[in-house]
Amino acid sequence: MPKVMITGANRGIGRAMLDLYVARGWDCIATSRQDMPAQENVTWVNLDVRDPNSHQTIEGPLDLLICNAGVYLDKGATIGNGFSASDWSETMAANVTGVYLTIEAQLDAVRQSKAGKIAIISSQMASSTNAPGGSYIYRASKAAALNLGRNLSSDLKSEGIAVGIYHPGWVQTDMGGGEADIDVATASNGLIARFEELSIETTGCFETWDGRAHPY
Repeated sequence: MPKVMITGANRGIGRAMLDLYVARGWDCIATSRQDMPAQENVTWVNLDVRDPNSHQTIEGPLDLLICNAGVYLDKGATIGNGFSASDWSETMAANVTGVYLTIEAQLDAVRQSKAGKIAIISSQMASSTNAPGGSYIYRASKAAALNLGRNLSSDLKSEGIAVGIYHPGWVQTDMGGGEADIDVATASNGLIARFEELSIETTGCFETWDGRAHPY
């Protein structure tokens, strides 16, 4: 039975992906900062990705690690009215440091898989080519996560571990809002299809949920 670990799996896209993997019969490790009710084929782990002491290595092999947990604290902020130092610090801790700490903690488990993969949920807002302004903290954090994934893909390629970075779409979640383009089911199904396609030949890719290459 293949095994997947999903951070931030208690709601939104993370929860939708978890439900899909459960339906497919995968052994699922799901993380949340709060206690979650027991669920068949799911091991819930309390994890604050920002806290190094919160990370515990799971038993491998781990076939797919999905770094999904993140925050968007500066939505709607403007220069002079937002972008506080505390929002910068907390966002980077969750969206960048948290991704790295998660991968570092679970890398040995991924190595035990015959073809382990790592998926980082970034955003189109990571792009330096497409830069319409605003949301400076979130954009910077997702750009850093993209850069992290690209460099990890280089370092882990020789070990046969593929790393992909993904834009999930503008999704109708608490973070995305009700006016977003696509629903959670569309995003999660698309992302899972991308993870299936990810290989050592495509490692380092930055793709949209529907399979298009995204400009860096």
